[in-house]
Amino acid sequence: MDGICFNIRHGALRGFAFAVALALPASLSAPVRADDSADAFAANFAGMAKAAPGFAAPSHAVNLSTITPPVDDQAADDGDDAGQVIGSGIASYYGRKFNGRPTASGERFDMNALTAAHKTLPFGSKVRVTNPRNGKSVVVRINDRGPYSHGRLIDLSRAAASEIGLVGPGSGTVELALLDG
Repeated sequence: MDGICFNIRHGALRGFAFAVALALPASLSAPVRADDSADAFAANFAGMAKAAPGFAAPSHAVNLSTITPPVDDQAADDGDDAGQVIGSGIASYYGRKFNGRPTASGERFDMNALTAAHKTLPFGSKVRVTNPRNGKSVVVRINDRGPYSHGRLIDLSRAAASEIGLVGPGSGTVELALLDG
């Protein structure tokens, strides 16, 4: 009987330890709040070096020193400004599962907004995403980091993916152009 009780207690203890391990990393990082000022955010990182010695950016990386992100939060219009072409690759989208969750920029994800996740572009950057198969394009604002799936260039909100015809197939090749604001 003691062996059975030990096994039950041991199994419960392992289950508890596993639950604590899952919850622990989430409690160690504090999310960026929307009411934090840009100055306070910059002050948190003021002591960090710009780059590690001997660091060489990959050839496909965007040179952030040449980009001036827009200051206003209003969506860019679909005017004639073609923008700076920054590449092409596979786009996917994310929607209902992530709706309302915080993004890397600190704002809540809205699957009905024209937003996107990119690995390196500054938050607030406006990007024209064009589907070369049908010629449709949409202007999105970068507010999240990703995509984390191998080989993907950008993750669009469901609304943005719908605008260019990617909801049905789930993903597709797109061309990106960085807009001036």
